[in-house]
Amino acid sequence: MDRSITSPTLLADLGGTNVRFALADAAAASPLLLDSVKRYRVKDFDTLADAMRQYFADTGYTATQSIIAAAGRIANGETVKITNNPWAVSAHGLEAELGFERVRLVNDFAAQGMSIPLLKNDELQAVGKVLPPEHSHNAATQTFVVMGPGTGLGVAGLLLRHGHWIVLETEGGHSGFAAHTAEDVEILHRLNARFGRVSNERMICGNGLVNLYLALADIAGQAAEEYTPEDITARATDGSDPLCVRTVETLAGIFGSVAGDLVLSLGGWDGVYLTGGVLKILMPWLQRGGFRERFEAKGRFRDTMEHVPTIAITHPEPGLLGAAALAVLETGRSLPQS
Repeated sequence: MDRSITSPTLLADLGGTNVRFALADAAAASPLLLDSVKRYRVKDFDTLADAMRQYFADTGYTATQSIIAAAGRIANGETVKITNNPWAVSAHGLEAELGFERVRLVNDFAAQGMSIPLLKNDELQAVGKVLPPEHSHNAATQTFVVMGPGTGLGVAGLLLRHGHWIVLETEGGHSGFAAHTAEDVEILHRLNARFGRVSNERMICGNGLVNLYLALADIAGQAAEEYTPEDITARATDGSDPLCVRTVETLAGIFGSVAGDLVLSLGGWDGVYLTGGVLKILMPWLQRGGFRERFEAKGRFRDTMEHVPTIAITHPEPGLLGAAALAVLETGRSLPQS
């Protein structure tokens, strides 16, 4: 890292399993300093402050301000209880404990969404045949969905309004699962018996693979193995277990249905950006057709949905990149529109 930066911002991308740190230089053309990125396991620390201290100790870096992208609902811009994670985070508490001048909390998928204006073409991959959208300088409005599976299912909206980027923070991953096929109904019955209310996140995330596998095994009258998500994807990839293949195919289809529903709900006609820690593993299955077929299968809106692009983000750290974009905006600078 260039040690001449006068006021770097500490960035954190905090999920249920890992926390990633990096520094941003808001004055740079590429504000995220990729050589400053380090990842830590949440379970190894009692608090976020402890993990931050470890990052500073390991790298020798310092910062006077921080932007934290956290997997949870931000209350009054001040506190967040991380979903699928034991930590509770307070912006003012971190300022007092670590001496920051300012700490800003944002939803992790709000940060993922804000990465999009900074992404290059080679950091995007179309899912299906529809080409990725352009962020038009001439368009008065554009609306996108940002979503993806990791420890949970993140959802955000990204709006371009008269040259200004606006992110809509949501907890859409916790919306109730809507069954679209006879098999969906059978899956829903089994997950309802296990969990009560069944959200989209019960299936579209890492542990969702296990939930789907167990449900499909029961539907087939087949004894289930004690597989981890990694076991299921590995056996699906090498074709050694047909039920694992069916599990990943089913997740891809349900993912497509939910993505399409979000387009209808948010008016995201300009495209869906896919991201999240599990996306890379799922990509070969998303490209095989089931994702787009169920994405487009929206009755009277099929013709419209066929023209809505779905784009995978391949940048290694979109959450940190989006937090860096927010650091730029806090200085009064603008982000690009294309």
